[in-house]
Amino acid sequence: MADRLKQLTNHLQDNNSNMSVTAETWESVPLAPPDAIYKLTYAYKDDTYPQKVNLGVGAYRDDNNKPWILPVVKKATERLLQDPNLDHEYLPITGLPEFTSAGARLVLGPDSPALLEGRVSSVQTISGTGANHLGALFLSRFYQWEEGVQKVAYVSDPTWVNHFQIFRGVGIELKTYPYYDPATIGLAFEKYLAFLKAAPRRSVFVMHACAHNPTGVDPTREQWTQIADVVLERAHYVFFDCAYQGFASGDLDNDAWAVREFVKRGAPLLICQSFAKNAGLYGERVGALHIIPPDGERAQSAGARSASGLFEEWKVDIKTMAERIIAMRKELHRLLTEELKTPGNWDHIVNQIGMFR
Repeated sequence: MADRLKQLTNHLQDNNSNMSVTAETWESVPLAPPDAIYKLTYAYKDDTYPQKVNLGVGAYRDDNNKPWILPVVKKATERLLQDPNLDHEYLPITGLPEFTSAGARLVLGPDSPALLEGRVSSVQTISGTGANHLGALFLSRFYQWEEGVQKVAYVSDPTWVNHFQIFRGVGIELKTYPYYDPATIGLAFEKYLAFLKAAPRRSVFVMHACAHNPTGVDPTREQWTQIADVVLERAHYVFFDCAYQGFASGDLDNDAWAVREFVKRGAPLLICQSFAKNAGLYGERVGALHIIPPDGERAQSAGARSASGLFEEWKVDIKTMAERIIAMRKELHRLLTEELKTPGNWDHIVNQIGMFR
């Protein structure tokens, strides 16, 4: 597994290095459509209205509408700048081993059977987007779909919009499975489960590990257990997108429960991990991809140099962000129901989790 990951990343970096290209080669390449979210951000910046609010990019902001730099990140940055032994040599092609192994322990737990058995292969990526791309490319090249079944992955309806571009860009068609029920403003669980059961064996399902984007609706632990039952029964492959660990509830372990349950039960899966939200590292593009077969080759384990010794402080910062979001949800619910007496049921605001609703 580790060798295949290295082969894939080598291919991405070294391919076409000796080709001679002229401008005419690219005349038939169409322009990519503009990113709707960033287009909205540019419009926001150009707007002179003093009370404008940016509802585009999902970033945590303070009361002054500024991105909050975590105190622990400031401290880690200062340590790095003052470290005379810090070098800028090339990293291994799969990234900084101390970072990828620490990321694996964070999402899987230090006592994970996959880690203890050496079944985790990890690669450093360009945030969660890069992890999704590399994970999808890995499946496109190496996953064995059932005979006669085209390369299809299933995503929730709705899902993070970039999933469609990423998967289709590597030759995997995306189809949706039932997830959100607008009638209950909650999870369409029975339809979801029925779809899992009816899908062809060994289908690929993209699942949000916590704080589902864009609905904020997550399965309960009991529902996750039933989902895992069907996944194992039908031999499906789970593509976990984990962008909000700790940021959802304020508890890193709580938000990783579903991933760890699937791993404990031996489900084949991969995990796309992002540190944009829970570490406030939006522009730094920090992420990792972890591939975990039911059994397989051994992989090395090693703690990220930028966060060494600051883990407990980071957990406090995560809790600060999560609890503020939860408090804002409660206050919005109170204003709508008690102060404004707004008609209708607004309980979904406090039942959903994370930044989205």
